Amino acid sequence: MCLTGVDYFSTLGYQPGIALLAAGLLSPLATLALVLFTLFGALPIYRRVAEESPHGEGSVAILTRLFPGWRGKLLVLVVLGFMATDFTITITLSTADAAVHLLGNPLAPAWLQGHQMGLTLLLIALLGFVFYLGFREAIGVAVVLTLGYLVLNAWVLLAALPHLEGVHLARYLQDLFRQYPDPLPLLLGVALAFPKLALGLSGFETGVAVMPLVRGAPGDDPQRPWGRIRNTQRLLTAAALVMGTLLLLSSLITTLLIPPDLWGSEEVSGRAISYLAHRYLGEAVGSLYDIASILILWFAGASAMAGLLTIVPRYLPRFGMAPEWARQKRPLVIFFTVVAFAVTLAFRARVEAQAAAYATGVLVVMTSAAFAVYALDRRARAPGALYHGGLVLVFLYVLVANVLERPDGVKIASFFIAATLVVSFTSRAFRSFELRVERFLPDEEAERLIARLREGEEKVRLVAHRPERPSPYAYLEKERRIREIGHIPSTDPVYFVEVYVQDPSEFSAEARVWGVDHPQYRVFRIIGTSAPNTLAAFLLYLRDRTGKRPHIYFEWPEESPLQAALDFLLFGEGDVPTLTHEVLRRAEPDLKRRPLVHVGG
Repeated sequence: MCLTGVDYFSTLGYQPGIALLAAGLLSPLATLALVLFTLFGALPIYRRVAEESPHGEGSVAILTRLFPGWRGKLLVLVVLGFMATDFTITITLSTADAAVHLLGNPLAPAWLQGHQMGLTLLLIALLGFVFYLGFREAIGVAVVLTLGYLVLNAWVLLAALPHLEGVHLARYLQDLFRQYPDPLPLLLGVALAFPKLALGLSGFETGVAVMPLVRGAPGDDPQRPWGRIRNTQRLLTAAALVMGTLLLLSSLITTLLIPPDLWGSEEVSGRAISYLAHRYLGEAVGSLYDIASILILWFAGASAMAGLLTIVPRYLPRFGMAPEWARQKRPLVIFFTVVAFAVTLAFRARVEAQAAAYATGVLVVMTSAAFAVYALDRRARAPGALYHGGLVLVFLYVLVANVLERPDGVKIASFFIAATLVVSFTSRAFRSFELRVERFLPDEEAERLIARLREGEEKVRLVAHRPERPSPYAYLEKERRIREIGHIPSTDPVYFVEVYVQDPSEFSAEARVWGVDHPQYRVFRIIGTSAPNTLAAFLLYLRDRTGKRPHIYFEWPEESPLQAALDFLLFGEGDVPTLTHEVLRRAEPDLKRRPLVHVGG
């Protein structure tokens, strides 16, 4: 909870101050609306997400199941672009904010002044170093910082409570009803102020992203580990209840005890609880609170880094849209640290310049999660579909309100989305000549055909055949042409091989193989993600299973080279003979062991 909540709980440092500035007298009511929406909106959504993606895939996993094919891949890449915006800006914004807090503290040494950029880069490097050491070390740091920070917040708020008197509440209610004499304008004011507090919703997506770290029950089913699901749901609920309680208490106390003329001042803006700590507990405790705020803001990027290290390896390499090293944690830590350096330099470590992008990323990710759960319920005709559909509308309202008020967030997020798409499709193009088959799963008949090939004296001769309706005439006619083109003796048996491409947007998969042993023809039927890659992988598979060097025979296709290249990248087909040979050439450099490709016609 501390690792996933370090970003969520760190908003306590600035959320009450933001609420005072954005909502004024409506701060407690707007915060109440935020807490209610968290408990009855965001929390149910992500409890369901935890149930549907227990291995840490997050809401993106639901979208990939609901929308297969290239349409789904594009949707997922756009959501991942916003997610990258959210997580990356969380790292850079929180460390920049920590640097600002450190430089603004009276105890900060004079020689640090004017070096916010260097200090921010140093904090990012330290964060990356902690994750380079490992997840266990990161969790240990998160537990100490988060629990210490929560205890300090509770101490400050409980110490300020005795200073509340009836006169404070009376004066507040008098000012509130003078400004909003009718209920309708009051509710409208709360509705308009509510989106400005949306940063208090951050942290839920990382809560489900790190589910593999959550301990489950001993007898958990690996596919549906209910023990881990229940513990993650408890984690999310506990975090929401703790945060909701502290937010409500802090909003009420800061609104009643801090004079209205100070709400927009540097002394209060972004550090309202710190103001209370200095005022009611003295400079020593106030400085201790400032130090705790600096540390947790610095480490708030830990949950974002944890999310990136969990989400990226699960999707982009699997889609072929990132190199294989992206599955490894330490290279990814270095990569994301360098990206955070670049973003910090681009924004000159300014907190305000990054806040809009952060809010936009958070809200788009949460809106997509709400939509995924709604679509899931609607497809299953579940009774919760109407409720979740209403939550989607509320999320959309908050998102649109934020975008209209701070359009820079969409511009920054668009850069991340464009970068994600360009890098992803470039990587896919570069990796398109890999074998792309995780393993072959032959059925009993296919195993018998492979055994016959292994035990026979003849060469292994395969004929590539385009899948179509099974017809003895089609097979016999194709065999006649191939024997004529390839000068194959009539005594040598040939085996047809067909590749059925169901979802060409998938990069790799387990290939199922069915054997057909007909009196007039024998066929291997394979389900793959790309015809040339699957054929090349199957030839190498047969070579290893039979101990013989296979031969495969093709007829030249009729497509133009450009059309063939596009068909290959998008639909897994194209100039199959040439592409099969190229995949084999890259996979097996030894000419004496490489299967032979024959083309004619």
